[in-house]
Amino acid sequence: MSHLAAWPVFLPLIAGFIILFAKARGLPLQRVLNLLATAGLMILSIQLLIESSSGEHQVYLLGNWQAPFGIILLLDQLSALMLTITSVLAFAALSYAIATDTDKKGAHFHILFQILLFGLNGAFLTGDLFNLFVFFEVLLLASYGLLLHGGGRLRTKAGLHYVVINLLGATLFLFAVGTLYGILGTLNIADMAAKVAVLPAEDRGIVAAAGLLLLLVFGIKAAMFPLYLWMPAAYTHTAAPVAAMFAIMTKVGLYAIIRVHGTIFGETAGAMAHYYTQWILGLGLLTLVLAALGVMAARGLREQVAYLVLASVATLLIGVGLNTPLALSASLYYLIHSTMIAAGMFLLADIIASSRGPFSDRFESGYAMPKAILIGGMFMFGVIAITGMPPLSGFFGKILILNAALEHPWSGTILTLVLLSGFIMIVSMARTGTLLFYQVIPNTESKNKTETKATTRPFKKIPRLAVIGLFITSPLLVLFAQPITTFTESVAKQQFDTQRYIKAVLSQQPVNKETP
Repeated sequence: MSHLAAWPVFLPLIAGFIILFAKARGLPLQRVLNLLATAGLMILSIQLLIESSSGEHQVYLLGNWQAPFGIILLLDQLSALMLTITSVLAFAALSYAIATDTDKKGAHFHILFQILLFGLNGAFLTGDLFNLFVFFEVLLLASYGLLLHGGGRLRTKAGLHYVVINLLGATLFLFAVGTLYGILGTLNIADMAAKVAVLPAEDRGIVAAAGLLLLLVFGIKAAMFPLYLWMPAAYTHTAAPVAAMFAIMTKVGLYAIIRVHGTIFGETAGAMAHYYTQWILGLGLLTLVLAALGVMAARGLREQVAYLVLASVATLLIGVGLNTPLALSASLYYLIHSTMIAAGMFLLADIIASSRGPFSDRFESGYAMPKAILIGGMFMFGVIAITGMPPLSGFFGKILILNAALEHPWSGTILTLVLLSGFIMIVSMARTGTLLFYQVIPNTESKNKTETKATTRPFKKIPRLAVIGLFITSPLLVLFAQPITTFTESVAKQQFDTQRYIKAVLSQQPVNKETP
C-alpha cells in the first residue's frame, strides 16, 4: 500500500485544523496556510494522476484491515482525475477569493474551504458506501457554511432550500444503505458487486428498488430533473468563489453514479446489469430541455450561468446514460471542460456585476464598464466555450458524446434535443452579450464623471488572471485532444472492467509488520 494515495484526504483535514488554531493570529496567516495547503494538494493530485496512468488500482486499507471488514480508500484513473480537477479549481477559486477580499466577509472561510476539500476528496477516494455517505455529509456541512458566507436575505433563503433538499437526500441515502446492507450484508462497493452477481431471484426486486433510491439521492447532488430546483438559486446568490467551487459539487453526484451503480450493477450483475441507465438517459434529456429554457428566461448573468451549469450536468447525464466505454470517455472529456469553464464564468460574472455598479448583473442597460474590451473579450470566449461552439473544447466534447449516441435506439431524440438546446443557449447568450456590452448608457448621461467612477469599479489583475487560468483549459483540451482522449478512453475501459475492480479490492492483503 502507498500512503501517498491517502494524503488527498488527510492533507485538507490537517490543514483545516492548523488554520483553525492559526485563526487567532489573523487573516494574513490563514490566507498563506490555505494557499500553501491547496497548492500542495494540487501538486499531490497531479502526481497521483501520473501514477494512476499505469491502469493499476491502488487500494489503501485504513487501520490495516482487509476488505470488506475494514474501510478502504481506492485510487484509480477516475478518482485521480477528479482529485486533479478539484485541486486546480480550488486553487483558482481561493486566489480569487483572497484577491477580492471575499474571505473577509465571514469568520471561518478558510477553515470551511479545507473541510470542503476534505469531503470532496474523501467522496472521490472511498470504496465504502457508508463512508461515501459520511463524506457527502462533511462536504455538505462545509458547503452550507460557504453558501451563507457574507450573509444576506436572498443568500439565506437559497441556503435554507439547499439545506432542506440535501437533508432529505441524506435521509433517503440512509434508507437505501440500510436496505442494501440488510440484503447483501456488506457496504464495501466491491463486495456488494460480488454479492449482487450471485443474488437470488427473490431478492433482486428490493435491491433494484434500493438502487433506484440511491440514484434519486445522487440525482439530488447532480441536480437532475426533477430535483434541480435548489441549484439555480443557491449558485446565483452565493459568493463568486464559492459558486466556482460548487461547479465540482454537481459532478460528485455524477461520479457517485458512475462509481457505485457502474460497479454494483455493472457487467457482473447478471439480470440487473445496467438496469438504471434508461432512467439516467431519460432524466438527462428532460434536464437539458429545462436548463435551456432556464438560460433563456434568466433575469441576471449569474442566474444564467447557473442554468448553463445545469445544462452541462444534463449533457453529462446523457453521456453516462448511453452506457458505453466510448460515451463515458466522451463524458469525461466534457466533464473537464464544463467544470473549469463554468467556474470561470461564475468568477467573470462577478467581475461584470461589480464593474456595472448599481446595475450589477441584471439584464438592463447600465454604464459602460472599465476595461470593457478586455472583459467583453473574456465574456465572448467563455460563451463560445460553455455553449459548445467551435473551435473550443465544448464543441469537441459534445461532438464526441453525439458520436457515441449514433448507435443508440434514442439517437434521433438525443441529437435533436442536444442541438436544439444548444441553439437556444447560443441565442440567449448572444442577447446577453449585446445587452451588457453594447446597449450601455453613455457616461455623458450620468450626472457627472464622479458618479460614474463611483458606481463602476475596475478589478485587480489577479481576479482576471484566475478567470483566464480557468478558461485556458479549453484551448489546451483542443491542442492536446489526442493524449487527453486516449487517457479518458483508458479511464472508461477501467470503469467497465468491474471484475478487475472487485479483485483488486478484495485481494489486497494487510501489511505484515516484521517483529523485532
